[in-house]
Amino acid sequence: MASVTAGAPGSAGIVERIGRIAGLIEQSGARNEALGRLAPEVVDQLHEQRLFRLLLPRVYDGEEVDLATWFRAMEALAKCDASTAWCVGQINGCAATASAVTPEVARTIWGAPRAALSWGPAVKARADEVDGGHRLDGEWMMSSGSRHATWVGLIAPMFDRSGAPAALPDGVTARTFFVPAGAVEWVDNWQVHGLNATNSGGYKASNVFVPTGYSICREHLLEAQLTTPLYKFPLNSFFATGFSGVALGIARSMLDAAIALAAEKKPRAAKLSLLENHVVQLQIGDAEARLRSARGYVEATAERVWRAVVASGELTVPQRIDIRMATTFAIHEAKAVAEAAWEVAGASAIFDSGPFERRMRDIRTVTQQIQGRKSHLQETGAYLLGLEPSLIFA
Repeated sequence: MASVTAGAPGSAGIVERIGRIAGLIEQSGARNEALGRLAPEVVDQLHEQRLFRLLLPRVYDGEEVDLATWFRAMEALAKCDASTAWCVGQINGCAATASAVTPEVARTIWGAPRAALSWGPAVKARADEVDGGHRLDGEWMMSSGSRHATWVGLIAPMFDRSGAPAALPDGVTARTFFVPAGAVEWVDNWQVHGLNATNSGGYKASNVFVPTGYSICREHLLEAQLTTPLYKFPLNSFFATGFSGVALGIARSMLDAAIALAAEKKPRAAKLSLLENHVVQLQIGDAEARLRSARGYVEATAERVWRAVVASGELTVPQRIDIRMATTFAIHEAKAVAEAAWEVAGASAIFDSGPFERRMRDIRTVTQQIQGRKSHLQETGAYLLGLEPSLIFA
């Protein structure tokens, strides 16, 4: 792999910085997949361009970008390689929780230039209260980007000194405890259909002590210590917006590849080239309309809600529902566009050396992840009908 000299971030915009390293990221897609994780040179450039610090507070040397910029950044990365974008998305979502710990703890975790935090859901876990903190035991899974993290999160229910479940404040379901990555044992269990290079495998911990202060409640806004607009948003707003950008970026690349292929391909034994085929023309036109509409919907929603939060200092329930609805819809529209591009490409799509095969597996995996659940649209529909809002994923 040829080296890349991207230059320091300076005052360049986030998407411009991604453009500097876009060639490297795209060329590294197959290498990432073969390694089962992001290639070292990709990780180096993500750090160089400060792309793991987009949602980290400025007071802790982060970028603290607005919601629409976050969306555009994730889309731009995913056009190049979905696994790279997904790792950036997960690590940044976790970084936003720096807003809910003390400055001392935040600087301990994120003080180093290459600091990164990742976590995944528990398979089984518990946190037992002891003098000065808690002791953690358990196993966790699906922690995207964790092999590039310096700290990991251990999500666990808490138990008091008697062994009984600890009483939690209203609205709190569990806590996430932060430990250095060296405190856990990695579990190699990420053999999957797509997003292979995210290496979203698991890890185990046994009798690990976590001092008081090195944890947040899962609903981190209840403990937020910063009042700037970005930290009025729950983590699901970041994950939903960012991962919809991943889906749309994949679809954009696949549709562009299908359009380029149609300009030159005549299928075997066919009377017409793809360019002349009316069915292909319809598929391309329909897919382009879907993609532009879905992308515009997310971007406009992110911009509108962001402006409102900046003006009012609050994020309302209707605004949270709007983000959830736009992002879920966009993820599934992006999948429909990807499927159209796959169909247009015909047999050309099935070769792993081409621009379709890995991306198709990746976008199918995106829709299987929690942010892609179609049930989110049922929940938003229920709210629009006047029922109590479900904010678990909004």
